[in-house]
Amino acid sequence: MVTRPRPRSLEALGLDAIAAQQPLGYPGGQVPEPGLLHRDELLPLRPLPGPVGRWHVDTPGRRLDDMLAELELAPVAERVPVMAVGSNGSPGQVRHKLTSVGLTATVPMVPVRVTGIAVGVSAHVSVHGYVSASPYPDGSRESTLVTSWLDADQLSAIDASEALNFRRIKVACDRFPLRLPNGARLPVAYLYANIHGVLSLDGRSPHPTTDQHTLLSELLAASPRLRELLGPDPRSWVERVSADPTTPAEATRLFKAHGWALPQPELLSHQIPFAKPADPR
Repeated sequence: MVTRPRPRSLEALGLDAIAAQQPLGYPGGQVPEPGLLHRDELLPLRPLPGPVGRWHVDTPGRRLDDMLAELELAPVAERVPVMAVGSNGSPGQVRHKLTSVGLTATVPMVPVRVTGIAVGVSAHVSVHGYVSASPYPDGSRESTLVTSWLDADQLSAIDASEALNFRRIKVACDRFPLRLPNGARLPVAYLYANIHGVLSLDGRSPHPTTDQHTLLSELLAASPRLRELLGPDPRSWVERVSADPTTPAEATRLFKAHGWALPQPELLSHQIPFAKPADPR
C-alpha cells in the first residue's frame, strides 16, 4: 500500500526541497501565502485586522499566539521578522537549517510587500555551488519577500548560516515601506545583505534573477576562466564545487576580477553584528 503525504505536508505542497542538497533547484519553493511552518507541514494562516499573533491558523477561531502558547513557544511579539530574498523563503530550507542544529521548526512565514528593495544575484558562489539571490536598493521597485518570525534561538541559527557572506540589516518602514497582507504597516524587519555586493555583468546594472541552470550557463558563457574552473555546464559546476571546496572562493575572486561585483554600502551601513558561524552557508 502506497502512503500518500498529508495534504498540508511540505512534500504534498511541493515545498520540501532543500537548496543546500539540491543546488540547481535553488531557491526552492517559496511560501505563496501566509502560513505557519510547523515541523513538516505548512498550515494556513488567515490574515485578520491587528497584529500577526492574532491571525487565525489552521482553523477559524484559533489564534496563532494561542497555538504557539500551547506548544510552549515564544509569541509573535517576542519574535524577530526576517525577510528572505532566496532560499530562506523556502519552508524546506528553513526546516533543514533549524532541525540540523536541534531546533524546533515552527515559524510563521508571511509574504510582505516592501518598497525600495529589489532582488538581484549575489556576487559570490556559495559553498553548495549555487549563486544565491541578494537584495539591493531601488526606490522605484516593489518586491514581495517571504518574512519569517524567528525566536531568539532560531534567529541565532539563521544568522550563523548566513554569516560567511551576508550581514543582517535593519529595514525600517520610514525608509522602506513594509506592508502585511492585511494592509497594515510593519514598523521594522530585517534582511540579509551580501558583503560581496550584487552581480553585474556589464559593471553598471544588477543582473536579474533567474533559475540556476540559466544563470550558471550565462556566467560560464561570459568567462573562459570560469569555464576552465567550473565548466562546461551547470551540472559540472555543482559537481566541481562538491569535489573541491576551494572552488567557490576562487570563482568569487573571478567575479571581482571581471568587475562583476557591485558593492552595496547603503544596505550594509545598517548591519546588525552577529557571531561567526560554525557551519556557514
